[in-house]
Amino acid sequence: MASAVCAVNAVERHCSIIFEPFATSVPVSLEFSSPPKRICILRLSAIGDTCHTVPVVRAIQRAWPETALTWVVGHVEHELLAGLEGVEFLTLDKRRGLAGYGDVRRRLRRRRFDVLLHMHASMRANLVSLLVSADVRVGMDRARARDGQWMFCNRRIPARPRQHVMDGLLEFARVLGIEPGEPRWDIPLPGDARAFARRHIDGARPTLVISPVTGQRLRNYRNWRAERYAAAADYASQRYGARVLLCGGKTRLESDYGRAIGRHARCGIVNLIGKTTLKQLLALLRRATVLLCPDSGPAHMATAVGTPVVGLYATSNRHRSGPYLSQHLVADSYPRAVERAFGKGIGEIRWGRRVRDPGAMDLIGVADVARKLDAAFDERGASPAADRPSGATAPGNGIGE
Repeated sequence: MASAVCAVNAVERHCSIIFEPFATSVPVSLEFSSPPKRICILRLSAIGDTCHTVPVVRAIQRAWPETALTWVVGHVEHELLAGLEGVEFLTLDKRRGLAGYGDVRRRLRRRRFDVLLHMHASMRANLVSLLVSADVRVGMDRARARDGQWMFCNRRIPARPRQHVMDGLLEFARVLGIEPGEPRWDIPLPGDARAFARRHIDGARPTLVISPVTGQRLRNYRNWRAERYAAAADYASQRYGARVLLCGGKTRLESDYGRAIGRHARCGIVNLIGKTTLKQLLALLRRATVLLCPDSGPAHMATAVGTPVVGLYATSNRHRSGPYLSQHLVADSYPRAVERAFGKGIGEIRWGRRVRDPGAMDLIGVADVARKLDAAFDERGASPAADRPSGATAPGNGIGE
C-alpha cells in the first residue's frame, strides 16, 4: 500500500509540469556527441506491438553496443520477451492496480536516463512515463499520440501518414540518428520450449498452425468462422499432407473455437489451445511451416521467427497491422468491407479505421484462403502430396464448404 501511495504522489508531482515544457513537443532528429549511456524504452503491450518494438532495440544495440537499455513492459508480454540479451526489463503487472505502479517506481527510484522512448500511446503508459526521469522524452507524432501522450513528451517522431505500426515504431530509432535496416528479432527460446515444440512438430511433414481467435474487445469482429477454419485445415491436410495444430489462450471463447473446429474438420487435429506458454507458442511457430490466423499477436510472433503467415483481414487494414513480412499472403477483404460499411474507398477514410460489422469476416472465402495457403506452402518448399485424394480440390466460398 505504501508503494502505491508513493506512486500516486509521484504522479501528482509530475502533473504540475506536464504542460510546460512537455506540451511544446516538436519533431526532431536528435544529435549526440557520443552515444547515450542509458535509454529507457516504454512499451507495455500488446504482444504484437512488443514484437514490433524488438527491431528498434536491435537497431540501437547494433549502433550503440555500450548503451544500457531498460524496457518497461507488461507482465504478460515479458513472458514472451524474457531473456532478450542486453536488455533490463521492468515489468508493470496491471493486475496489482496502483501497487503495480509502486513496484515500477521503486525500481526506477534515483535512476536517470539520457533518453526516454515513450513508444506507447495510452493513459496507462503515460502514467508510467511520469515515473521515468529523463531530460529527452520522445513520443509519437501528434496524430498518433492518443490519450494526450504528446503532453508527456518534449520531442516527437515525424508525422508520416499511412505507415505500418512497425514502421512507425522504427521512426524512434531514426530520431536517434540510427537507420534501423532490416528488422531483426532473435527472441530467445529456452531449451524446454524448444523440446516442447519438437514433440509436436517433428519436421517429417509440413505443419499448419492455426491460431483462430484474436483478443476479446468490445465490437472487435476479427474472428473467422470455426467451420471455415476446419475447411482450411482439411485442405492443407489433404493437399499437402500437413499436420494441423490449434493454438491459443485459456479463454472460454478460444476453448469453444477449438472444439468447434475439431468437430467440423475431417482431418486429425492436435488441439493445444490453452496448453502452451508464450515461449512454447513461439517455439511451435518457429518450427511450423505456415501460420493461419486473424489480426492478432501470433501473426507478429510468427513473423519474428521467420514463419510465413496467412492472415485473415476484413475489419482491419493489413497495410497498417498485418504480418510485416507476409503482406502478400494476407486474405484481404478489408477494401470490400470498407466499401460496404462506409460507401467509400480505403483512401477516403481515416488510416487504421476499423470496420465494426460482425459479418465482415464472412467476406473472406475458404477458396481465398486456400490460394494463400498454396502460396505459403510453396514458399516453404512443400509440394502437393503425390497421392492427393480426389476430394482435395480447393473448396468454395460458402460457409462450411
